[in-house]
Amino acid sequence: MKLLTVLIIVFSLNLKFETYAQGQRDMSLINTAHLDHLYQKIKVGGKEMGIVHIYSDYPDYHYVEAKGEGIACVDDAARALVFYIKYYGTVRSEQIIEKIKMLTNFLLYMQASSGFYYNFIWNDYSIDTTYRTSVAEPNWWTWRAIWALSESQMLFMKVDKKIAEDIKQKLKRSVDVTLGWLRNSDNDSTSNYNGFNLPNWLPYGTAADQAAIIVKGFSAYYKIDSDPKVKKEILHLCNGIIKMQAGDNNKFPYNAFLSWQNTWHMWGNSQADALIEAGDLFRKPQYIKYAMKEIYHFYPYLMHLKYLNNFAVEKKSGIITFKDSTRYSQIAYGIRPMVFACIRLSKAARDKKSAELAGNIACWLLGKNISGEQMYDPKTGVCYDGIENETSINKNSGAESTIEALLTLITIEQNKTAKDLLLRYYQQNKNTKNIISGEK
Repeated sequence: MKLLTVLIIVFSLNLKFETYAQGQRDMSLINTAHLDHLYQKIKVGGKEMGIVHIYSDYPDYHYVEAKGEGIACVDDAARALVFYIKYYGTVRSEQIIEKIKMLTNFLLYMQASSGFYYNFIWNDYSIDTTYRTSVAEPNWWTWRAIWALSESQMLFMKVDKKIAEDIKQKLKRSVDVTLGWLRNSDNDSTSNYNGFNLPNWLPYGTAADQAAIIVKGFSAYYKIDSDPKVKKEILHLCNGIIKMQAGDNNKFPYNAFLSWQNTWHMWGNSQADALIEAGDLFRKPQYIKYAMKEIYHFYPYLMHLKYLNNFAVEKKSGIITFKDSTRYSQIAYGIRPMVFACIRLSKAARDKKSAELAGNIACWLLGKNISGEQMYDPKTGVCYDGIENETSINKNSGAESTIEALLTLITIEQNKTAKDLLLRYYQQNKNTKNIISGEK
C-alpha cells in the first residue's frame, strides 16, 4: 500500500509538472489590444481601407497627429501588415484577415503614378503629397511598402486570388521603378569616408540600412515572381552591404555593418537579417557568414554597453576609433532587427547560440535595459516609445514602437529556445516594480 501511495504521488507530481510545462509552452506575451486601438477602418472615395494612427499619448493613449505630416502613414501600415500576416499564420481569424485586406488597400491607395509611394495622409484622409517625409520617392516608406505588399500577395495567392491580382499589377510597377532607380547608381566604384572605402551603389551611395529593407522586400517578391533582374539586384546590394562591415572579431566595432557612410545607428539596423535571408534564398553561405560575424561579436558588445543609439567611426593607419556616440534614445525599433537576424540565423544554421542571444536581446522589452523598466506590457499590448535617459521613459505608445515590439515577440515565439528564455525572464521579474501600471 505504501509503495502504491508513493507511485500515485509521483505520478500526480509528474502530471502537474507536464501540465505546467505545457502551459509555459502555450503561453504567449503577444497582446494586440493596443495595436487594435491604433488601427482604424476608413473609407476613401467609396473604398474601404485600414490605417494605423501614428501617435498615441500617455496616460489615456488618445490619438495625436504628427504635426505637419498627418495622422497615419505607409511606414506604419506596412509594419502592421507584416505583423498581421505573421500573426495570421498562428491565429487563423477572420478579423485578422480583414485587417490585412484593409491595410493592403491603404498601401495600394498611397501609390503614386510613378510607382513610388506617398507616406502620410491628413485627417480628412487626403494624401500629403508635399512634406519632405511624405513625397513619393525612393525612400524608406517605398521599400517598406514593397516588402509588405510582397508578403500580402503571397498570402492572398492562397486565400483570395482577386486581391492577389490587384496587388500584382501595382507591386510590379514599384519593383520595376526601383530597379531602374538603382541601376542609375554607380555600379562599381567606392568612396572614402573617414578612412573607410565604401560602395557607391547602395541607395544614396552608402545607405546600407535602406538597402537591407530593399533586399528583404525583393527577396519576398522573388518568391512570387522569379525575375532574374530582381535576383541580380539583391546580390548586388548584398555585396555592397558586406563592404560596409567594419572591424573584426577582436577589433572595434566588432564586425558591425555601418548604416550610412562612417556612421552606425541602432534603429532599422537590418543588414544582418537581410544578408541571411538572401543567403538562404540563393544558397550564398558567404552572406550568412558575414552576418554571423556581426551577430556573434557586435551584438554582445552592444549588450555589454547596454546599447547605443548611434556612433560614428574613423580609421587612421588601420586603427578604428569612436568619433562620437550617443546612447539615447533607445527604442523597440532598435531591438527588433537584431532579434530578426538572430532567429533567422538560428533557423538557417540550426544554431542554438543565436536563438539564446535573440531571447536575451528581446528581454530589453521586459526590463533588461539600462533603465530597468519594463517597456512592453503583455496585459495591455502597450510598448513605451523609448528610453530617453537612465531615469526617464517616454510613456507615449505610438504605432512604430507597438508594432516593432509585437514583431519582436511573434518572431521569438516561433523559436522554442528563445521563447523559453524570454518567458523565464518574464516570470522571474513580473512581480517587480518594473511592471507597467494603469489601463488604456
